[in-house]
This record gives sequence, C-alpha cells and structure tokens, in this order.
Amino acid sequence: MLTGLSAFFFLSAYIPLIKWDHWSIRIFDYPRFQKLIIHLLLILAWLILGENAIQQGIWVGLLAIGAVYLTIQVWPYSPFGKKMIQKVPYDSRNGIHLMIGNVYQYNRKFGKTLSLIQSRNPDLVFLVETDQAWADAMTPIHEGYPYRILCPLENTYGLVLYSRLPILRKEINYLIDEEVPSLEFDLELRGGQVITIYAIHPTPPVPGENSTSTERDAEILIVGKKSKANPLPSIVIGDLNDVAWSYTTSLFLKTSELADPRRGRGFFNTFHAKIPLFRWPLDHVFLSKQFGLAAIHVLPGIGSDHFPIELKATLTANDTTDTESATNEEEQEAEEKITNGHENQKADQD
Repeated sequence: MLTGLSAFFFLSAYIPLIKWDHWSIRIFDYPRFQKLIIHLLLILAWLILGENAIQQGIWVGLLAIGAVYLTIQVWPYSPFGKKMIQKVPYDSRNGIHLMIGNVYQYNRKFGKTLSLIQSRNPDLVFLVETDQAWADAMTPIHEGYPYRILCPLENTYGLVLYSRLPILRKEINYLIDEEVPSLEFDLELRGGQVITIYAIHPTPPVPGENSTSTERDAEILIVGKKSKANPLPSIVIGDLNDVAWSYTTSLFLKTSELADPRRGRGFFNTFHAKIPLFRWPLDHVFLSKQFGLAAIHVLPGIGSDHFPIELKATLTANDTTDTESATNEEEQEAEEKITNGHENQKADQD
C-alpha cells in the first residue's frame, strides 16, 4: 500500500506538466501544497516503516525530488517569494476597495453576505452564482451602491455588481459560451482617474458539465488580451475556476502583463470553505502595473463553498510592479487556446 501511494503521489506532482485540457489531468493543478505535505508524510512513513533498505532508499529519494520540485512551485506564493506588486498606502481618491465573492447559488444565507458588505464597506462588490433570489436579496444595499450591473441567472453563472463609484461604460459579454456572461466596464475613481474592470466567472473543467478546461482557458486568455490592449489601468476580478499557479494562469499573466498580488504574500485560499484540508485560491484579483497594493484579505464565510476576498489598491506614479511578458511562442499558444475554445463551444452547440 505504501508503495502504491508513493507511486501515485510522486506522479501526481508532474501530471500538471501534461498540457491536455481534460478534467482528469487539470484536476491535479489544484492541490499543489497538499501534494507537498503528502510527499513529506510519505518520506516520514518510509523512514519509519520501510523494511527493505534498497526500496526505502529509492522511494525516499524519489519523494524527496518530488518534494523539492513542489516546494519550488509553491515558493512564489509563500511570504518568502518575490512580490510582484509593492505595498503602498491606501488613497481613497486614487484607489479602489473591492470585494469579490462566489455566493453559491443554492446558499440562502443572504443576511451573512449583506452584513459582510455593510461591515467591510467596499467601493465595489462583485458576486457570482447569483440567481434572481440573490439579486432580490441584495436590494437593501442599493441605496449605498447607486451604480449597478445586474445579470442574475438560474444556471449558476449569474453575476451582480454594485458600485459606489460612477460606471461610465458597461458591457455584458458572452466571450465563449452564450450562457456564461462576463462584465467589462469603466469606473471613475474619486480623483477623476478612469480605470477598466473585467469581471468573469468561466466554467470549470468538471465531469458532467465541461469535461475539458478548453473554454475556461479561452475566456481567461481573451480577457487577458483585452486588458493588455486597453490603455487605461485595468483590473481583472472573479472566480476563475483556476488556481494561481496553473499553467493557464501563468500564461494569462504573461499575455496580459498583469500582476498577481498573492505572489510573495501567501495563498489566500478561497475554496473549499467547508473542507479545510482541500483549499486553494480560485477567486482572484489581478492588477495592471499602474497599481500598488494596499491590502488583501480573505473574509469570513457567508454560507458558500467559497470565502469572499477583498483588496485595496492605489494608483501610483511609481512603476514598481514586476510584470511578466509572453514570448512569441507563448503568444501563439494563447491564440491557439482561444481558437480551440471557440471551436469547442461551436461543436457543443452543433
């Protein structure tokens, strides 16, 4: 049994290197830190329980290699990693306070979300998996949030957005799937600066819904390219149904030239709220290089399978953000993924 477990988890460390979009491969993207802990526990088990010295040495060596590899992968998201975005003071005139949450459509503890919004008092609230019942339940905050984009749906892909700051332009787009909306809008900060926010919730690669990550990857990369082409400072927010360290998110960061505030600070896990051993970061905020980070926090639970997350960012004249750029090959790969996403959706419709 120990040999079988060791073989499985040793291979699990490297399965994400396979660039196949099927859910059975992509599911191994998520529990990177958990795999590291299991590698260390298996090494300990071999040292205590191993009876054959040769077999013990082989498995301890292999698992140690896997543990080192996983540590290298995890390190950028530890407090010891290099920060992509530097800490700056929060400036309410030239900054924004965001709150993002996947409420879980069938969660009916509306009061918890309302109380959290009222206590945190953000400038902008973005909630996903919102049906009409959720949209109706948020009516008490309408007075404080006069600018709204409401797109409630009954298919777990509804979106609602509430803003204290003026929305100058807004679009509800269906970038890949005609049943999965995303938002693009321009927001005027208190100091007069205009920024663009992209708010998304692409479909996950799960059996019974989407057997591959093709459409998810395409939507994420489309938004990344739109953000890069936008001359305004921009922010991408939402439940991406992807972890911060996956290959797709890495490709997104390079093609968008946005920055991840988690780098050098921690995982900030938002899912699964009800299973502590299986948690990873699915809800994200990515910032263009014009922003500095004032604060980022995972918030208390609201009855959903996700924790909400909040962030404060300030526009800064100092370009201290460390972004990445895509190579020609990576740009081409992103284009191929976008094309595959459109083709996959067209095939589903046919």
